[in-house]
Amino acid sequence: MNIQNKLLPNKKSRWRTVAVFFIAVITGLGMFMTKEAELVSYMSDDPLACVNCHVMTPVYNSWMHSSHREWASCNDCHVPHNNIFNMYYFKAKDGLFHASVFTARAEPEVMFMRKESQEVVQNNCIRCHIQQVTQVKYDGYIKDHAKNRTERQCWSCHQEVPHGTVHGISTIKNNIAPLPTDTEEAVIPNWLEKEMKTK
Repeated sequence: MNIQNKLLPNKKSRWRTVAVFFIAVITGLGMFMTKEAELVSYMSDDPLACVNCHVMTPVYNSWMHSSHREWASCNDCHVPHNNIFNMYYFKAKDGLFHASVFTARAEPEVMFMRKESQEVVQNNCIRCHIQQVTQVKYDGYIKDHAKNRTERQCWSCHQEVPHGTVHGISTIKNNIAPLPTDTEEAVIPNWLEKEMKTK
């Protein structure tokens, strides 16, 4: 009986050491991944947060050249605005889906919204453009206009808003990663600087 009592504390202490080690490893990896994935940036409304995933660069660039750039950020269109909890829940769920697809390198060449994302974007189109949706001046000379503007998806007619007609991740013109817009100095590549000096 004395031998068992002497062995038990050693087993408990070994178990605690192993448990503390694995908790520390998991915590450390979690903190490293949080920093490496720039997780905190996704809590903001900054459109540059979307470009943390390089495959979103063409989508960002097409938005940058659209009229929506002046009025709406990514979150204005792509997350629900009915309450703050639903907004962050949807953002986290959608973000985890995107992260898992991109991490597995399973992103499609041409991206389309999933059904629940389409519903959110449609609701946000109507939320911002409620006057255009409810105007009755077109009803007299455009057949079924009142019904069509509420029962169809907005982008079935407005196909180029705001990302244009080209949706391939490698087919957007001038597809380079965006530079931070808060810099005062223009960044000029070496080859261009040499070319400018020779002329």
